[in-house]
Order: sequence, then C-alpha cells, then structure tokens
Amino acid sequence: MKTKHSGFTLIELLIVLAILGMLAAFVAPRVMNALGKGQVKTTQSQIEMLATALDAFRLDNGRYPTQEEGLEALIKQPEGLPNWNGPYLRKNKIPVDGWGNPFHYEIPPRRGGVDYDLYSLGADNAEGGEGENADIGNW
Repeated sequence: MKTKHSGFTLIELLIVLAILGMLAAFVAPRVMNALGKGQVKTTQSQIEMLATALDAFRLDNGRYPTQEEGLEALIKQPEGLPNWNGPYLRKNKIPVDGWGNPFHYEIPPRRGGVDYDLYSLGADNAEGGEGENADIGNW
C-alpha cells in the first residue's frame, strides 16, 4: 500500500523565493524613498516650529537669543531677561532633525537667513549635499 506525501517540492519553494526576491527588489527602493521624504518634511516642519518659537522669544524680549544662549533660551530663561515668558516650546525640550541630529542656530546669519540661520545638515550631517543629504534651513 502506497502512502501519498503532500508538500512542496524544492523547485516550487525556489520559485516562490525568487518571486519574493523580485518583489522586494522593486518595493524596497520605493519604501526607502518615502521614508527619506518623510524625514525631510519632518525637519522642515520642525524648523518652522522653532522659527515660530524664536519669533515669540523676540516679541517678549526685543531680540533673538544670542549665539551663546542658543536654542536653549527657548526652554530655559537666560540671565538678564525679565520679560522672558517661556518656555516657548511645548515639550520643554529642543527637537532634533529627522535624522536625530541637533539643529544649528547662528546669529548673525551667515548662510542667508534674514535675522538668523536655523538649519539641519541633512541625512549625512555634513555641509552641502544633494537629495536627503542637502542642508535644510530657513533661508
């Protein structure tokens, strides 16, 4: 009496794996591209939020934070500013860019911002670059 074993043959498994590999090859770049665009948009939104907080600081104190005070002045009152009405950021902490790096604040501006430069160095955290590696700022 013969018993029949059911299951997949090695060739069937190899074909399925090849199809899955081809699908992954087509889908993975699109997913990575969407992820990169999301990080850029997050960084742009956070720059706008920080710019709004810096403007509120200026309205209260008559000036933007100095280079020495930096963005910390948005959450911790600098000495000699009796009109400081902060913290100016909701979560009481300075956000980081979409890649987890701190934002750069320069006053006076040297890269094209009107009153100050506020920027991220992009995915590579180095000046210049293209695509995701490009600097993102308020200029």
